[in-house]
Amino acid sequence: MALAADIRVAGSLARFGLPETSLAIIPGAGGTQRLPRLIGTARAKELIFTGRRIDADTALQYGLIQHKVKAGISLPIALSIAQEIAKNGPLAIRAAKQAIDVGMEASDLSEGMSIERECYSTIIPTNDRLEGLNAFREGRTAVYTGK
Repeated sequence: MALAADIRVAGSLARFGLPETSLAIIPGAGGTQRLPRLIGTARAKELIFTGRRIDADTALQYGLIQHKVKAGISLPIALSIAQEIAKNGPLAIRAAKQAIDVGMEASDLSEGMSIERECYSTIIPTNDRLEGLNAFREGRTAVYTGK
């Protein structure tokens, strides 16, 4: 499940691994596809082929997690990040997520830029965009409605 998350926070005692090959099966649910996209093909192959587990420090070094925090506080930290995200325009967050996710599957940067332009164009006619620009100009906090 962690491999499918957009942002990963882990406690210092967390351990990660895809041990399926030690059971004579392969990782399912996208493990063989998501892990290499996160940490690179060579590291993913080593972890999957060996069934080795890694600690939070290594996961952070590999880019598997973005935040390593003290044991027991990963949920409050994750919720804090979620609250920070929630303050932003929901339509813009959705469009940015789509631009990143779909764009990373593009065959080249040019195609990725085209995908980004398409996603950006969906934001132009929104009330949220106007609210964000007006709030910035007026020096106040924007109140987004998702419209």
